[in-house]
Amino acid sequence: MIENKVAYITGGTKGVGYGIAKILLENGVSVAFSGRKKEDVEKVVTELKQYSQNVLGIVSDVKNLENESEAVKNIIGKFGKLDFVIANAGLGIFKPVDQLSADEWNDMIETNLTGVFYTLKASVEELKKTEGYYITISSLAGANFFENGTGYNASKFGVVGFTQAAMIDLRKYNIKSTVIMPGSVATNFNGNIPSEKDAWKIQPEDIGNLVLDVLKMNPRVLPSKIEFRATKPNT
Repeated sequence: MIENKVAYITGGTKGVGYGIAKILLENGVSVAFSGRKKEDVEKVVTELKQYSQNVLGIVSDVKNLENESEAVKNIIGKFGKLDFVIANAGLGIFKPVDQLSADEWNDMIETNLTGVFYTLKASVEELKKTEGYYITISSLAGANFFENGTGYNASKFGVVGFTQAAMIDLRKYNIKSTVIMPGSVATNFNGNIPSEKDAWKIQPEDIGNLVLDVLKMNPRVLPSKIEFRATKPNT
């Protein structure tokens, strides 16, 4: 059902994006992924080719619409179509609101929220052609506020609202849209270095498998919002 499909994953050089790319490649999907640093993209292309040769690495910053438009052109040039878009790139800076700088606020909003719009804006005409799927990776922080989270909460609440409104706009084209809201994930996010202490957390491959399950669902089914958390938090 999803073999020979083509996916684009933003923020695919590590963490959740990398986990999604790995699972999709193992299941016959051709994968393009983006990252901001050329050396990271080249390294990950080599790593992911152990799962499939159908990999394209792209240097793109989701804060730049021209970058994202060029990324989609490269994907069409390489694979001829685009079926799935997973807007995953994200940034977290956690400080009290009185200590959060304007630059830090703007960086989070532009990456986490404006970035998902730019990625969709750049790809939506191709998704219309394939009657494709648009998925955003938000967070449980998109429904639950917490101390030191003003900028991050604002961006992730925004992603949830954006994706659900986009779902209504796009379903007349037979494009499906889902927002996935993970809880604690074992990644490098916010300076963490994954280790055994993170074994209780959601693993990147777990989110990859969830994305795979969503993409394989019967077309009549639309899981528009999914909350996804660790079974037993480490307290």
